[in-house]
Formats: sequence, C-alpha cells, structure tokens
Amino acid sequence: PAAAQEFPLKGGDYWTVGEITIDDGHFGDYADHLAGLYRKSVDFQKSKGWIKASYILSNVNTRAGEPDLYLVTISDRPTTPAEDEQRAKETNAFLQSSARQADTQSGARAKYRTLGGNMLLQEQVYRK
Repeated sequence: PAAAQEFPLKGGDYWTVGEITIDDGHFGDYADHLAGLYRKSVDFQKSKGWIKASYILSNVNTRAGEPDLYLVTISDRPTTPAEDEQRAKETNAFLQSSARQADTQSGARAKYRTLGGNMLLQEQVYRK
C-alpha cells in the first residue's frame, strides 16, 4: 500500500538557534539585555505571529569552546528576504530604533559577549 511507503516522519517547525558566549563577570550585563530589549523584540514578534515560541537555554556543563547560552526561536517556516526587510522595518518602528542604532547597541554588547554560530534546524514529527 502507498501509505506503507511513506516515511514515518515529516518536517515540522523551524528552530533558529544562536550561540552566545559571555565574558566572565558579565552575565548580569547580558541578562539585563535579554530581559529588556531582547524580550521586548521577541514579544513583539510573537504578537505578530512571526514566531511561535522562544527559549533562552543555559549550557550547564560548558566544555571548552562551547557557548554559555543558546537563544532559540521557533517558527512554522523560513522567511523570504522581502519578509525579513518588512519585519525589520516593523520591529524598528515598534522599538523606536533603526538598523544603525541596533548595530551600535550590538557593538556595545560585543565588549563582553561573542556571537557564535547560528543554526536553522527543522523539527521532525511523527506522521501518526
């Protein structure tokens, strides 16, 4: 039967995972950012339906070369470049900011945190 030929898994949501390494003595500084501007931005994206969920995961047993935190957002599909541009405009308007201001703020955080890799993973879900 055709149904028996189907894979038992199918593609589900997309998980974007960013790696963050924080310099010693600066976790509080980065936590302030996460609880402030980052949270405001994520909450806005959720309210618009652009993302379904977000998580901040701590790497409890960090080994050499591994990040301290993973920032995760979940959406139902990847975006197009045009959507990225439109969403950036809407987010900047909501945050009363600009791309240049966000770049400057990111540069200030770079004094104590390092952005590592960024992965796009797709969840695999059971068909039945």
